[in-house]
Amino acid sequence: MWQLLLLRNGSANAVLSAVGLGSITTGWLANLHIVIWTMLFILTWQYTGFALILFLAGMSNIPDELTEAAAIDGASWWKTQRYITIPLLGPTIRIWMFLSLIGSLQVFDVIWVASSPAVRSLGASNTMATYMVDHGFNERQWGYGNAIAVILFAISFVAALIFQRFVLRRDIEGAQTKGGK
Repeated sequence: MWQLLLLRNGSANAVLSAVGLGSITTGWLANLHIVIWTMLFILTWQYTGFALILFLAGMSNIPDELTEAAAIDGASWWKTQRYITIPLLGPTIRIWMFLSLIGSLQVFDVIWVASSPAVRSLGASNTMATYMVDHGFNERQWGYGNAIAVILFAISFVAALIFQRFVLRRDIEGAQTKGGK
């Protein structure tokens, strides 16, 4: 769908031309200078729904009594958000950050399908996963592709350990029981 929308004669350029911005029309997925920003937009669009569902689930766990009590005490909407809603959404925000971090290290499908091999071969829209498949499978450099896969795993593993150690620690501490009695 994105390939069709972002072609040189696609819908995105037609809309830009119709509103008088025809001077900025381009091949969004073929222009080496903006393909990474186009991919960022596509991936943001793709994962916004997941983030919304995650945050809606987190917000449903916030008791209405807390916001009512804050309103009775005279707290403004901004103070209610700052001192009640956002701190109580903390675990949800941290889990979303963790899933986004690991997902961003391993993103493959959208970039592989949307960008052309010529753009990827110049490195304009490569990720570690697309680079691994390009070299390990397409160029038949099996050992090099395997080495990239191991490095990608190691980076993801270390990032997950660091994130759990320093960011998710406060969510886990309250859930653990103390040894002994």
